Amino acid sequence: MSTSGCGCGCGGAPAFPAAFVRPRFFSGQLLTEDDLTLLTDYVAGKDRLHNRMLSGPGVVCGLEVTCGSCTGGTVLVHPGHALDCCGNDIVLSCKEKVDVQALVRELRVSSPGVGCGDPCDDDQRHFGLFVRYEESMTGAVTPFATEEPCPSPGCVPSRVEEGFRFVVKCDTTDDHRYNPATKLLAQIGDKDACEHIRLLSARLGRYLDPMAVAGGSSTRPIRFDDADLVRYRDNLALLQAAGDTPQPPEARQQTEYVRALAASVARYDTYDEAGQQELRTQHEELGSIDTAREVLGAACARLAETDPREVWPELAHRQIALALLAEVKNRVVTLDPDAPIELRLLAQGTPLDNVLEAEFRADLVRIREWLLGRLDRVAGVADCKLHDEVRTVAIPQPLPIPEPDRMQRLTVADLGLLTDAAGKLTTYVLRFVTDAACSTLNPPCADCADNDVLLAHLELDGCDVVRVCSATREQVLPGGSAYGEWLPKLYQLRHFAEQICCQPTPVHRPPSVPATGPIPRPYVPRLLEKWRSRSPLERMWELLVTPAPGETVPKPVREQVYTVPAEVTDSLQEMNALRGQVSDLVATVEALRGQLDAAREQVTQVRDELPDRLSDRLSELENAPEPETEAGAADSADSAEEQAEKPKPPPRRGRSSSARGGGSARKPRSGETS
Repeated sequence: MSTSGCGCGCGGAPAFPAAFVRPRFFSGQLLTEDDLTLLTDYVAGKDRLHNRMLSGPGVVCGLEVTCGSCTGGTVLVHPGHALDCCGNDIVLSCKEKVDVQALVRELRVSSPGVGCGDPCDDDQRHFGLFVRYEESMTGAVTPFATEEPCPSPGCVPSRVEEGFRFVVKCDTTDDHRYNPATKLLAQIGDKDACEHIRLLSARLGRYLDPMAVAGGSSTRPIRFDDADLVRYRDNLALLQAAGDTPQPPEARQQTEYVRALAASVARYDTYDEAGQQELRTQHEELGSIDTAREVLGAACARLAETDPREVWPELAHRQIALALLAEVKNRVVTLDPDAPIELRLLAQGTPLDNVLEAEFRADLVRIREWLLGRLDRVAGVADCKLHDEVRTVAIPQPLPIPEPDRMQRLTVADLGLLTDAAGKLTTYVLRFVTDAACSTLNPPCADCADNDVLLAHLELDGCDVVRVCSATREQVLPGGSAYGEWLPKLYQLRHFAEQICCQPTPVHRPPSVPATGPIPRPYVPRLLEKWRSRSPLERMWELLVTPAPGETVPKPVREQVYTVPAEVTDSLQEMNALRGQVSDLVATVEALRGQLDAAREQVTQVRDELPDRLSDRLSELENAPEPETEAGAADSADSAEEQAEKPKPPPRRGRSSSARGGGSARKPRSGETS
């Protein structure tokens, strides 16, 4: 039997042989000790492998431990059969008397500082009595002389005798049983974090189809049918009969009444005037539509006086309830014709305001980062393309959580990106959880770090054994003690696995709508209740994570936890606030640029018109009569005829009249004589 050094098994040997090799005999063959030893190793190795993997360690039968016939530190071990974790058979053919005092002293000598205390002091001590497989060489014979250069001197053992010995250890033993939830937790990591991600994914899943319809058909009405009429009539009566400020249980119920009535009124509002007139003709109850709006307004005012944290302890439901009250007040009580997408979402029972939209964007980031983190840590994922598909999902830009603002409205582009990312990530979460649940049906091979078999728990008082308990030791069960806890669950898990495992990869497809006419859409039920699904995956998940009576606790998974310091979180919040301020500044700068461009156009136009205006004005000034001066007064004796006969000089452009030689006298400058 050849072996390879891959992994630790029994006593430092490999856990599995590389290959089983048995001898092949033929006529005329020279048999040596290697051939015969190979034969015995092959048979013994196969038997031990079957014992280890098919049966598992534990007591097969017998080996009952009882108090000794004489008082003191001895017990009796009765005949029986056990298997250790290496597959070795331990057989007691007769009753054995075990000196516990001597074994405890041996433990103290061989393991100083073991912490079990002095076995002969006054305090009570608890130990475990174990049986250990041992081999001893017997049947020594003298070998015949051979031609080997270095023959074995003296006698050589010719037999291997299988035996055992008893040991005591501190009462802490490894449990070889295997809980299938152990592998599930190794895949999903922290159970609470996984449940939170599944909750966020479930909330997005309930909004997927309504968002796809509202974004793709934002101008078409949502059909108002008989079921909507019944919902309208019943919930209107219930809200009219409601009293003052309700307590948390009544508040949750009244919120559901508000959602149902608001959805019916919103469906009515999606029709045009002619369509509404036709609905009122068909259903006389819709004549009280204005009364329904008043009742909704009063109900929203009553619910606004309650504490949302007390009414909705779960944050995911609380955010939907707050969005519902805001949307009913802003879109239904006071009709808002400029919000067609929000109205059509409300008509399907799925309110979405600006605050919840920002929460959805943040949820998509959380889901994507959690999936990538798990896929990076988990080895051997069966869905080979999942990591790359998650990494390439286009996530809408996350936004800081704003204050409620009725003027903020959804756009078709933003809703389409949100719907596409939500449809992909919710499907990827489903694929990952399904893969993790199905992987539990493939139990791992048990390690064998300690091949001692527990026989009983012993309680000592001083040096005397006062109590023996063998009830909780491991027993060999059909299929092995490692998988004993599977027996109550195995067939149910196999039944669910046939329905969900190895099936085609799920893909989200938006709902199909007719080409014309009102869109038939169901009202989303139980949106504000606990989201429970009875699908095969949910039932398989519940079966795995819900412990049965007496079931062992899954082994803890130790992972490095990555925490974000508070300083980084505060910096991210400040960065989001600065982003908003930068956006406002960019808008202001763009407005100033527009005004500056308009001013530049005006200046250019003035420059083009200015030379012509100045030319005309200068001509008028040059042709105007010159005023008389002192020099001109001396020549006033000339007659008018002489003045008329004098030729007039031609006018000059670009010079003032004061520059002429016959013009008015100028004042002397400093340093000149008059």
